[in-house]
Amino acid sequence: MTGKELDRITKAELKYLDEQNGEWVSKHLVMAGRLIDIEPDLAYEHALAASRRGGRVAVVREAVGLTAYTAGHYADALREFRTHRRISGSNVHLPVMADCERGLGRPEKALETAHSEEALTLDIPGQVEMAIIASGAQTDLGNLEAALAELEIPQLDINRAFSFSPRLFGAYADALEAVGRDEEAYRWRRQVTVAESALGVGEFAEPDIIDLVEDDEEPVRKPRAKDVLDREDAPQGIDAEDGLSAEAAEASLDSADGIDEDGNSEDAFDDDEEDEEYDDDDSAGEDPDFDEDDEEDEDSEEDFGSFGADEQDPASIDATSDER
Repeated sequence: MTGKELDRITKAELKYLDEQNGEWVSKHLVMAGRLIDIEPDLAYEHALAASRRGGRVAVVREAVGLTAYTAGHYADALREFRTHRRISGSNVHLPVMADCERGLGRPEKALETAHSEEALTLDIPGQVEMAIIASGAQTDLGNLEAALAELEIPQLDINRAFSFSPRLFGAYADALEAVGRDEEAYRWRRQVTVAESALGVGEFAEPDIIDLVEDDEEPVRKPRAKDVLDREDAPQGIDAEDGLSAEAAEASLDSADGIDEDGNSEDAFDDDEEDEEYDDDDSAGEDPDFDEDDEEDEDSEEDFGSFGADEQDPASIDATSDER
């Protein structure tokens, strides 16, 4: 865990922290997100640790509020959500704030929040969530018919399913049962299963697949000849480093240097042909410098021929040196 697992939006908010504090906050936020549904109290501790160095960042205060709410610390959660709202100017957590009022035994405050002007700025899922909270607050006050009325909103459509529909259908079924309308409650409760099946959520949700292999792991390299064959185990004539035969390697070098199979230079061969043509066209006595040029050509032939010395027997090389 490095802290880089955070989403792009959260990373953007944390970029205003210095590197050391940013890494500290990121790691604790990652742990809070992983533990919030498993060990909410421990997740709350991680969020508090993140707030010690990033308390002025809205997303950090939001994490503290959400983990505190999940752990049942409603007073702390309400305080953190208010701070988040003041920093960010967002009303997105207004329904949760109303539910915190319910958790603190103040349903009147919850209804006041639910019917406020700020609640009208919520998006459709937020408005549905607020209606469910308001219905619960009315139930807390014993107003069962009012609780049912809070849920009768335009989004309550038995023939259409949205992301919020299963929760809305279930809350409406509970409210119907509370007022003794059991048949209707059964119909809406059955529709919860239909909506979950259509949306692929609840018991119809696909399991999460987590890749445990790190993304930055180096790819496995395919074995090559030099990995399989050691120099000592390599067959005769085979170079263990590159898997080429010695003859093929030497031929490629000779071809690159312009050396023919006999160890002579192609350029020298061309010079010999030019010398022969010179002999045919001109007489030897006409050019007084002819003998000197011919000797230089012979010297060049001997020099180019020495490239093949590596293939000769050492004894023959010594004999050649003595003759010279």
